[in-house]
Amino acid sequence: MKRAFAVVTLAYVLALGAAWITLRLLQQSWPPLVALAVADAVATIVVFVFSVLTNNSSLYDPYWSVAPVPIALFWLFQPGSDGLANARHVLIFVLLCLWALRLTVNWARRWHGLEHEDWRYMDIRKSTGRWYWLVSLLGIHLMPTVLVFLGCLSLWPNLSDRGTPLGLADGLAALVTLAAVIIEAVADQQMEHFRVRPAAERGPLPPGLWSWSRHPNYFGEVLFWWGLYLFVLAAHPAFWWTIIGPLAMLALFLGVSIPMMERHLLAKYPASYAEYQRRVSPFLPWPPRPLPEQRAELDH
Repeated sequence: MKRAFAVVTLAYVLALGAAWITLRLLQQSWPPLVALAVADAVATIVVFVFSVLTNNSSLYDPYWSVAPVPIALFWLFQPGSDGLANARHVLIFVLLCLWALRLTVNWARRWHGLEHEDWRYMDIRKSTGRWYWLVSLLGIHLMPTVLVFLGCLSLWPNLSDRGTPLGLADGLAALVTLAAVIIEAVADQQMEHFRVRPAAERGPLPPGLWSWSRHPNYFGEVLFWWGLYLFVLAAHPAFWWTIIGPLAMLALFLGVSIPMMERHLLAKYPASYAEYQRRVSPFLPWPPRPLPEQRAELDH
């Protein structure tokens, strides 16, 4: 495992270095947002090269939670920003780092080394054959990079400004963003405890949040990006169009991630998961439907 994490660390250090060099070359003549987008793509390609060299696309997985932090730092240290001297900037950056740290640590705990690859990538590898690495570049590496970059558009007006004070609306945005991080953390911990329990000791439904939503971790992730967007509405409503970021995240999870996970789990646990689907909301947390015998008791 030490070797595996050393390879991942090297890949991301080199990716960050390549992005920094790209920014230095482009920033003087290109608009900052465009230069940042190109640097983000260059970093992704560096990670992709390591994915090919290790024959494992899961090397890209931590990029989702790692990339937003240097993107935020880029905006914080723009000439027009007062950086971390602004309390509002500090609040947003701390929330972002809290989310990034938790998600990255969660990935590291579950990763089993260079021999372990996400089951979704393995399925794609089987279905695409010799075209796999092209599909991996476009679909597994670049597409998520684009989505995360769109989500990070909310950071642009929020962190590159000067003298914007904290307001009441920022408090609401902070509560939503923090709640999203907590929901993800609690959901992951509850599922971890559920998985290690013997089957005989498990109840009819997974515990806690999982009895209200089949994918509370995904709900928390989407809520996080909406929380960042609320900071935009609080202080920079002219940038309302950055809503494209949270909308893209919502489309990803509702249109791709959840259906893919549902098909996988239904094939793996056909009877129990079908019952789980009947009783529990697919995304938004909602009280579970009662069992048939419980419904009969309620009718009487």
